[in-house]
Amino acid sequence: MMENLNFSIQKLEKDEKGQGAAEYILLFGGVIIIAIVALIIYKSYFGNGTTDLNASKDVNEVRNMIKS
Repeated sequence: MMENLNFSIQKLEKDEKGQGAAEYILLFGGVIIIAIVALIIYKSYFGNGTTDLNASKDVNEVRNMIKS
């Protein structure tokens, strides 16, 4: 009986199945949390409706600033 118990304990110590999956879940969870925090930080910038997100206008403003 002790031999079976020792064998079971050794088998559990070497069992690493699912470890990679858990690490990927933690990694993706961290990325999702960072994305949510970034969206919360920039919520006022994108959501207040007073910003003019016009790429061509912004590019022209940058070009004019560089020229002057």
